[in-house]
Amino acid sequence: MKKSEIQIFLAHASEDKPAVLALYDRLKQAGYKPWLDKKDLIPGQIWRDEIPKAIKASQIFLACLSGKSANKQGYIQRELRIALDTLGEMLPGTIFFIPMRLEECEIPDLRMSEVGLNLRDIHRLDYWEEDGFEQLERAITYQFKLEPEEPKQPVIVPEEPKQPVIVTPPLSVFNFEIVGVNAKGEQIKKESKQSQYFAQDLGNGITLEMVAIPGGTFTMGTEDEEIERLVKKFNWEGFRKERPQHEVTVPPFFMGKYPITQAQWRAIASRTDLKVKQDLGFNPAYFKDRPDSDRRPVEQVNWNHAIEFCARLSKLTGREYRLPSEAEWEYACRAGTTTPFYFGETITGELANYRSSETYADEYKGEYRQQTTPVGQFPPNAFGLYDMHGNVWEWCADTWHDNYDGAPTDGSAWIENGDDNRSPPRGGSWYLNPDICRSAYRSYFFFRRVNYVIFYGFRVVCGAGRTL
Repeated sequence: MKKSEIQIFLAHASEDKPAVLALYDRLKQAGYKPWLDKKDLIPGQIWRDEIPKAIKASQIFLACLSGKSANKQGYIQRELRIALDTLGEMLPGTIFFIPMRLEECEIPDLRMSEVGLNLRDIHRLDYWEEDGFEQLERAITYQFKLEPEEPKQPVIVPEEPKQPVIVTPPLSVFNFEIVGVNAKGEQIKKESKQSQYFAQDLGNGITLEMVAIPGGTFTMGTEDEEIERLVKKFNWEGFRKERPQHEVTVPPFFMGKYPITQAQWRAIASRTDLKVKQDLGFNPAYFKDRPDSDRRPVEQVNWNHAIEFCARLSKLTGREYRLPSEAEWEYACRAGTTTPFYFGETITGELANYRSSETYADEYKGEYRQQTTPVGQFPPNAFGLYDMHGNVWEWCADTWHDNYDGAPTDGSAWIENGDDNRSPPRGGSWYLNPDICRSAYRSYFFFRRVNYVIFYGFRVVCGAGRTL
């Protein structure tokens, strides 16, 4: 049997649509024949008739489950039961069931007495793990004894001469404007600024602009009174992880002007000669193949992928590139401000890409774009950094700690005595509400280092060094 002959029915709940759409595209690219209602139902068809037909025509039934959807009484439960009924009418082994978890969750207790099947009896697939897709292909290969495909000739990328840069290249200056708003989202300030930067050549006309961030001392975290107000308003205990407030002194460094874009990712990921520990996908982005995708951030990158990218970039340039510490990230995001956002008391859809159909303070509701936007489209902060609020989550180097008790005060990454399976991302994303996009917000819930969905990105930093 060949991959192209294997139809894979993707059962899912509406909450998981973005992740399942990304999986659908990945299966197609791998040569399979996935079936998804959003993609394969034709307008005018009666879904109650077509879904059972699609299940019966499929060789694999992939039950995509998450914490929100696993026990939801809706389409996914109905499709699971239809599939179980279908199995009872067909020869054993006709449909290959795979319960697949998109995140850590319980498998629903669904039984079919006629065939003695309980969904919990089937070994699950944890797609959120780093090798989730590889494990899915392993299961398919084992079940269907796939015919070997013609080996593809490897694409040989000519190695460019390396020019290690031991010190900071000469700095250039760029000009920009910053804006400030009040709690209603009304503009109350507009100011011209300038910052220094250098452009790192990645080859083939692709550059990485690194902005000089001056050293300084700031107050990290959120004061107790404000945390309790946020907990009460948004009914979310996670804000308490932003305490206690503490002073941190951060040495000067350079930070990417933007989160890493798809074009920048490809420039490094294609350099297999620079591989340090692991392979990198050529373009792990969902929002690609669009006219402006080169300038959109890459957004399906887990922490380990980001570390490999930094290692390859360091190897290419001779400079030490890395992920920022949490302290560096918050210091750079605030850029001297003490308000919830670097714009001021609130944020609007004209200032950043997030779920602006929801409000934070007294601002007006905006457009929920439901996708990433090209970097640099919205006003920067006072350091000249763009997209620090929203667009994509940005990985930090630290291991996860539940609060700041014992946190370093020198700006370094906090890696001792933490959960080294998780790292804190910062900044929120296009998918999330404004309170999650604040300068001080830190999240941990689904951010295992091996996770990647369609809002995980990053930006890089490097030491200040000295100029030539």
